Amino acid sequence: MAATILVVDDERSIRRTLREILEYEGYAVEEAADGDEALEKLREGRYDLVLLDIKMPRRDGMEVLRMLAAEQPELPVVMISGHGTIETAVEATRLGAFDFIEKPPDLNRLLLTVRNALERGQLQTENRRIRQVLTERWEGELTPILGESPAIKRVIETIQRVAPTEARVLITGEPGTGKELVARWIHHLSGRKDGPMVEVNCAAIPSELIESELFGHEKGAFTGATRLRIGKFEQAHGGTLFLDEIGDMSLAAQAKVLRALQENRIQRVGGERSISVDVRVVAATNKDLWKLVEEGKFREDLYHRLSVILIHVPPLRERREDIPIIAQYALERLARRNGMPPKEFEPAALEQLKRYEWRGNVRELYNVVERLLILSDGPTITARDVQRYVHPGSATGSGSLQELIERYPTFAEFRDAAEKLFLEHKLREFGWNVSKTAEAIGIQRSHLYNKLAKYGIQREA
Repeated sequence: MAATILVVDDERSIRRTLREILEYEGYAVEEAADGDEALEKLREGRYDLVLLDIKMPRRDGMEVLRMLAAEQPELPVVMISGHGTIETAVEATRLGAFDFIEKPPDLNRLLLTVRNALERGQLQTENRRIRQVLTERWEGELTPILGESPAIKRVIETIQRVAPTEARVLITGEPGTGKELVARWIHHLSGRKDGPMVEVNCAAIPSELIESELFGHEKGAFTGATRLRIGKFEQAHGGTLFLDEIGDMSLAAQAKVLRALQENRIQRVGGERSISVDVRVVAATNKDLWKLVEEGKFREDLYHRLSVILIHVPPLRERREDIPIIAQYALERLARRNGMPPKEFEPAALEQLKRYEWRGNVRELYNVVERLLILSDGPTITARDVQRYVHPGSATGSGSLQELIERYPTFAEFRDAAEKLFLEHKLREFGWNVSKTAEAIGIQRSHLYNKLAKYGIQREA
């Protein structure tokens, strides 16, 4: 769609000449004979650029410019005058004018200025759209970081201390632990909270496109680059850029990110000019970056730039006491989201959840809670529901012998937990056939039934 330009000049001949030139270049053009008519049109319609004469009857161009600066600050305005002075040009620029052109305008200069002004307007429009989306997102509920374990309390304390600073942060942890949530809280508690937070999953972008995604590209920079595009660094100007899974970034892109962090400037793909950016970078990874450094797969200088502050988010199995808190919160939130009546966990169900491995961490726990919410009957989620609907692969009880030893302080507790885990495993192996299981493990069937009753073991659906 062609850009629409409003030409404002009290001389009909000037308006006609500019109109013919601009329409020949493919632009849509409308006219206004004075400042009042211009303001009326600008308030009723949408324009991409204004060419504004300074000397006009009733309301001159400088007054119109002042009003546009207040009403439509992102609309690019080019001032045109045959009576211009250096002082006038400076004042116009101070009020927000993109450029100042003297009459009669040089054709090449005019068209170049129009193209550049439209480009800036396009960028500002895109930035406004991005900020709008981000604002809508942040106005929603920001999930709290839940838990009372010492490990998660240390994470929260570190966030509170580092967020108000400009220090770069590297967040580490297994998939699903909540690294993204930590990054959001750092932004939310920072002086940049009113600016955008732009998130980039480095693992999800092909290596040949990562530079264009981060730094943008000029029109014609490569095959398929049919229009100018601003990158994530520019989008995050004045806010926070979250580089998730940074360990998957190519070495070539790492070099450019390092330069951006060193100089606070970027260069678009195919571009020649350097662009200043004001961005706080927070990165995250589930990989051992230092190991990647030693293997030559990650730049050591970039590692040191990113890891001013290190925050490690512990896996769920290392803070099992937090599972009931997270599960109950997730249950309430998911019930609201799904338009379902509220439910609650019975204590035995929460104890059952605490014994699971949770290889997918908090993300897996949320998925399981939603499954239990939907599939369970009645207002209470029971231990029986947990046994039925939690996938056996994730419900490996204590996971390992070492975990069993560490979790249970007495021999009796350890023996019972190990025995229960063993019986559940064998029952699943033999399709919950009690006779075959008893025969295989070398005990009488009646004895096995007693064990099932003792540990509350029930056949999985």
